[in-house]
Amino acid sequence: MSEIVDYELFEVPPRWLFLRVETADGTVGWGEPVVEGRSKTVRTAVEELFDTYLLGEDAGRIEDHWQTMYRGGFYRGGPVLMSAIAGVDQALWDIKGKQLGVPVYELLGGAARERIRVYQWIGGDRPSDVAEQAREQVDAGFTVLKMNATEEIERVDDPATVDAAATRLREVREAVGDEVGIGVDFHGRVSKPMAKRLVEALEPYDPMFVEEPVLSGHNDALPKIAEHTTTPIATGERMYSRWDFKEVFEDGAVDVIQPDLSHAGGITEVKKIAAMAEAYDVAMAPHCPLGPIALASCLQVDAVSPNAFIQEQSLNIHYNETSDVLDYLADPSVFDYEDGSVQIPDAPGLGIEIDEEHVRAQAEKDVDWHNPVWRHADGSVAEW
Repeated sequence: MSEIVDYELFEVPPRWLFLRVETADGTVGWGEPVVEGRSKTVRTAVEELFDTYLLGEDAGRIEDHWQTMYRGGFYRGGPVLMSAIAGVDQALWDIKGKQLGVPVYELLGGAARERIRVYQWIGGDRPSDVAEQAREQVDAGFTVLKMNATEEIERVDDPATVDAAATRLREVREAVGDEVGIGVDFHGRVSKPMAKRLVEALEPYDPMFVEEPVLSGHNDALPKIAEHTTTPIATGERMYSRWDFKEVFEDGAVDVIQPDLSHAGGITEVKKIAAMAEAYDVAMAPHCPLGPIALASCLQVDAVSPNAFIQEQSLNIHYNETSDVLDYLADPSVFDYEDGSVQIPDAPGLGIEIDEEHVRAQAEKDVDWHNPVWRHADGSVAEW
């Protein structure tokens, strides 16, 4: 038995929450439980999980702990609880891998790949200068890019708004050619009627996928939207469990799922979601605009998931103005990108070494990130 004896939480810039878990034999595991902009809420949820269920228990019983954290409270699911569970789960897998001297993927059946493609963000929240940024990132070696489709958009907007989105994508396509993939993120900003128009307008420029064309609460609209395009449809960053994904698998409209390893119950749950997706011939591209622990967790699941095809990562993303992914690693070379891909980390546990001294120093700073509240011209709240 490897008893859980201590845990600590660190809010660090730019907008992340790190969890340190220690066992009686001195093994330390790291997790990243956070809802961006709600880190203090998730922090309290993590504390409650440890104080109620985990302290003094055997760290190795990961599946049992997952079931207890999820089902033990009667009310279940949602971003806060599932993100808290996710960070705990990551840390427990990190501990188990370190204690056994193997990377987590060996404990999940062994690697099905040695590396995976990554994509690079361009254009920011309100997409601009996308063609020039696209050239720069392709010159830097990336083979897949992602950009936001549009800024604020009305529920029923004018033709100029649709044309502007299509023009941006056309400019990127002309800048990088046909051998570079371009994902286009609707970010849930777009209503059903505008999503139908936008997917048709973008299709001539061959996006790799269109992401979250409508909010996850409107997933019932995806089959109708899919009728307007042959472009693969992706969604899932705001879906938190197997049960949330059931509908989109069954209706057949989604081609790529994007569960987040820090929101959708961690390694334990996303491994199961990936297997469900494989049965429906759905690809996986885990969502990860987060920190190094979340990315390392994604890569462990990517390693064992035959249907994983690309991995999001947040190096130089527009959110990371004050600190970035590599800053918290003792050895940043673990995430060296080569020819648009990253090697699966093969050190024990999650495969990374956190610079604990740097984490503690950064946690002394005031971290209070919240996403902006956008408004339409009439003063009503817009989707960000």
